Amino acid sequence: MKYSQKALNISASPTLAIDSLAKKLKEAGENVIGFGAGEPDFDTPDNIKYAAISAIVKGYTKYTPVAGISCLKEAVAKYYKENYAVDYSPDEVVVSNGAKHALMNVFFALLNEGDEVLLPSPYWVTYPELIKLAGGKVVVVPTTKEKSYKITVSDIEKYTTSKTKALVLNSPSNPTGMVYAYEELKQIVEFCIEREIFIISDEIYDKLIYDGKKHVSAASISEKAKEFVVVVNGVSKSYAMTGWRIGYTLSNKELAKIMSNLQSHTTSNPNSIAQYAAYEALVGPQDSVKKMICEFEKRRDLIYSLVNEIKFLSALKPEGAFYIWVDISATVGKRFEDKLIDSANTFAKLLLENEKVAVVPSEGFGMENHVRLSYATSEGNIREGLERIKRFVEKLS
Repeated sequence: MKYSQKALNISASPTLAIDSLAKKLKEAGENVIGFGAGEPDFDTPDNIKYAAISAIVKGYTKYTPVAGISCLKEAVAKYYKENYAVDYSPDEVVVSNGAKHALMNVFFALLNEGDEVLLPSPYWVTYPELIKLAGGKVVVVPTTKEKSYKITVSDIEKYTTSKTKALVLNSPSNPTGMVYAYEELKQIVEFCIEREIFIISDEIYDKLIYDGKKHVSAASISEKAKEFVVVVNGVSKSYAMTGWRIGYTLSNKELAKIMSNLQSHTTSNPNSIAQYAAYEALVGPQDSVKKMICEFEKRRDLIYSLVNEIKFLSALKPEGAFYIWVDISATVGKRFEDKLIDSANTFAKLLLENEKVAVVPSEGFGMENHVRLSYATSEGNIREGLERIKRFVEKLS
């Protein structure tokens, strides 16, 4: 074997694949409406930009401590104390090159070859690939629309074995937009603690919650939870800073040390300038976040209404993030002209080719017969895009 078997087993991101096809059509002059975006369409707030500029002017452009600058780690710990009443010290925080890198650190620090990781589906497309890279075994825990695409203790129990090392939770969820309530989370966390199963809690969308609800951090359930919960978060989504690449973990001190050591030999410290920008994001004015949440909530209401007006399509109302998970199972078995719709992949491909609308098919998320639409786009695009989808679906026979 010429190349690494682990690397060969990694699949390309399906979210990037559909985006690539849409870009090719745009370059060819087609008017494509894309619902694939995994990032806010808002600009990074000015105060954050100026903090980065100031860092450059002051010469903060050298290596920093591997796990992040002290003031940023203190700000992260303070953020979790003030928002979720969880006490972390700065040395329990590891700042990384984006939340994806933080997740990689977690899996590589936790997993031994063959350790099983429980992964509720639908899941974010990168989770299984990172688990496999770290030598773990993915154990998919399926969910249903009837249960709001969320798992319960009884679901977990069916898939737990002596090799179960961790459970991945993502709330608010990408791709469903569903949010775990306190009682739901409490039961899951207590079950895992009792069996000494780590909980990897991806909370990257923690600020983007609607209808006056509030995010519950898995680490806040109990004092014991801090020992087994590894929180993954960052500034990408809440502060429109996807390109700045700053994520972080909060964990017990021992695991934080392991992840810091691991990072020291892979990437070393995150970008120094972006760290100062992230510090300003956390401690500076939060008005931009509130405005963004308000706008996303209006778009959420619009896209939810329009999707459910289209025959053969249905969706639950997202509670957070900026995605809607659309059930297209009623279209499977139907035809568009002479082409049979046999999967979400086929649905998405035909929709893009014929109506120039890009949606992300569900196969990469570990579930059949759904597509993900991001409403991190303008109201005009939402209206026009859904009108095109409606036109496409009405042609099915």
